[in-house]
This record gives sequence, C-alpha cells and structure tokens, in this order.
Amino acid sequence: MNEYKLREQICEIGRRVYAKGFAAANDGNISVRLNDREVLCTPTMMSKGYLKPEDLCVVDYEGKQLRGTRKRSSEILLHLAVYRHNPAVQAVVHCHPPHATAFAVAGEPIPKCVLPEVEVFLGEVPIAEYETPGTQKFADTIVPFVQKCNTIILANHGTVTFGPDLEKAYWYSEIIDAYCRILILARQLGRVNYFSEKQTRELLELKKRLGYDDPRLHQECQLCGPNIIQRGYRNYEPEPFAFVPTAEHGVTTPCSCQCVAAPAADGQASSDPDLEHLVRVVTDRVLAALGQAS
Repeated sequence: MNEYKLREQICEIGRRVYAKGFAAANDGNISVRLNDREVLCTPTMMSKGYLKPEDLCVVDYEGKQLRGTRKRSSEILLHLAVYRHNPAVQAVVHCHPPHATAFAVAGEPIPKCVLPEVEVFLGEVPIAEYETPGTQKFADTIVPFVQKCNTIILANHGTVTFGPDLEKAYWYSEIIDAYCRILILARQLGRVNYFSEKQTRELLELKKRLGYDDPRLHQECQLCGPNIIQRGYRNYEPEPFAFVPTAEHGVTTPCSCQCVAAPAADGQASSDPDLEHLVRVVTDRVLAALGQAS
C-alpha cells in the first residue's frame, strides 16, 4: 500500500474511532510504519473524525518531525516504543474506549477465561503503570509488554492496540471495549461465569492453529490464574477487586512456576512466591468469609 493509501486509511480509522466514541474532541492518535526510517502519524489538536490525508505528519524513530504542515501528535513516543520493541508491528492505535478506560481508571485487571473471542484474538491484556502522557517515561511503561500481546491498558488513561496492519490494530480497540462493556453488564446482573482450564486450553490450541501466539502456550502456569505478562514487574501489579475468580472457577492459588519469579522491570527479582501465595490464600479466605456473612 502506497503512502497516500495509508493516509486515507488512517483518516478512515480516525472516523471510526470518533464515531464509536473512543476519542472525544481531539483525543487519540494513530500511526503506521512506512519503512525503517519513517512513521506516518496523526497531528496534535485535531479531531480524529475529520482528518484529511494532507493533515498527517511523518516522523523518524526518535520522534523528530520530517514532513507535514501540522505538528505531530505529542504522544507519538508511545507509538515509537511499540515499533522499536516489536518489529512485527506495522500500525498502532491509541484511544480512550470508555468501558476499557473504566478498567484503566479502576486499576482492575482484565479477566481471562470468560469470552472465546477475547481468548483467541487478544489473550492476556496487561495494565501499564501510570505516567504523564506525552513523556518518554509514559512510553517506557509499555515496553515490558509489547512483544507478548497486542492490547495494553494504560492506567488512568486509555488503551493502546497494535498489529500487522491498521485494520487489525483498530479491531483490537473494538474488541477490548466490547469485552469490558460485557463484563460490566454481567457484573450488574450479579455474576460472571468463567471457562475451565480444559476449555481454555482448547481455545488456545485453536488460537495456535489459526496462527496466533500466546505466552500461556509456553508456560506451565494456570491458564485462568494470574496474568503472566503482568507478573514480575514489581513496581505495578494491579490486584482484582470487581472480578476475582474463586475456587468454583478452578482458580484457587497463583501458579508457582517461573512466571511468578520473572525479572522485575528494574532488573531485580520479584517478591517471594511463597509470600505471595500466602497473601492470596488469606485474601481469598477473608473474601469468602465476608461473602458468607453477607
């Protein structure tokens, strides 16, 4: 696809993002990798619903603007972090889907083993630690995750989704918001039913046959247990509050394999797995007792 066609496609995706309510006012930004020197991106301070091909900018991989009459997005550093650390990615969409962003604001981990489409097309979805948007520190928060997933929740901010083309990068934004909306509605009905480990394994085998990878295919951890992408990054590991799988869902304890003891983001070992296990067991028992009391 030549550059002009890519410009048109970015404008079309911008219209979809705006029409879905994923980007109020001038929120959000979209980019496509042009080559190993240039990235095409949306400008700052413009509604994504009304972009024209000539409004877009071209930057290098350090964020320096090379072409375009309008100033590039201030959050292009987030996109560049994805491109630098995952060479397979060709497009990035950052926006604020309201239901997924509600999880970001609540610091609620995205549950697994609930919806087949999410297991196959998204898999595990980590939450990156909050930093001021537009800064390099903000961009760096997603670096530990970009090689292991296609969708990341940005704490108190929104989502970033990425893939082999712009269409798929946008699809992932739609899927995560639809999923979070379903979870919120189901929670209002009173309960959320989870798959068993066996049923989840069957979905992951289907995912593998379709050509998608998943970190859980390479670990011996509980498939429906703690998020193995998230674990090991000691500085920020959100704990579930609204969606806590219990023994009836087949999740009784955290896994005790290497994913628990993965290196922390600062290069130091994560906390003691035995201590984490004890804390979780005690927490589960307290929550169960409170449930019985009510």
